[in-house]
Amino acid sequence: MPIYTSLGVEHDYPYMIDQIVYYIKTICESRDIEAPHIITEFGSFTVGESGGAVYQIIGEKQQNDKESWYMIDSSFITTLPDTWGIGQKFILLAINHWDEEFKRINLGGLTCDSQDFYNSDTHTNQVFMPKLKEGEPLYMGFFHTGAYQESLGGYGGIQHCLIPAPKHLIIDHNEDGSLKVEVFAQEQSASQMMKVLGY
Repeated sequence: MPIYTSLGVEHDYPYMIDQIVYYIKTICESRDIEAPHIITEFGSFTVGESGGAVYQIIGEKQQNDKESWYMIDSSFITTLPDTWGIGQKFILLAINHWDEEFKRINLGGLTCDSQDFYNSDTHTNQVFMPKLKEGEPLYMGFFHTGAYQESLGGYGGIQHCLIPAPKHLIIDHNEDGSLKVEVFAQEQSASQMMKVLGY
C-alpha cells in the first residue's frame, strides 16, 4: 500500500523493498551464490520529512552579466550541512509570492566561505524563485531536512563562521485539525555564542 508523506509525495515502500530483495536474490542465484542477510537503515527516508528550514531572502546581488544571487539570512553550511558536505538535494519551495514572475537565480549564504551556497545540480547551481519586490519580504523553504541536519549542526553549539543557531519551531495539529506552532528554542544570541566560546 502506498504511503504518502506530509508533502503529498507517494512512496510505495513495500514495492521498493520487494524489488530490492528480488534483484539481490536473482543476481545471487544466477551466480550460484548464497543470498546474504540484508540489514538496512532507512533513517533519512523515515525521519527526513520531520524537518524543514525556512529562510528569508535578504537581498539580491549581480555577480556578472549572467549570475544573479539571492542571499539568505543564514548559512547553508551551518543549517544545511549536507548540501555542502555531500551535495544533498532537498525539496525547495518559495513560501510566498507564488503569483509573481519567477527568475533563475543562485542561492548564497551569509558567510565569507566560497562554499556557502546551495548546489542544486551537477551542472548548474541555479534554481527558480519569485522576483524580489521592493519592501516585500520573500521567504523560501527546504523540506525533508530532518534526517541529519540537526544532529550535524547541533542547537546552540559553535556553528560555521559563528553564525548562531536559528529559531526552532514544532508544528503540529490540534484535535480539530488546525495547525499549532510551538517555539522549541529561540534563535541563539551573539552573547550566548560568546559564552559557549568561554567569553
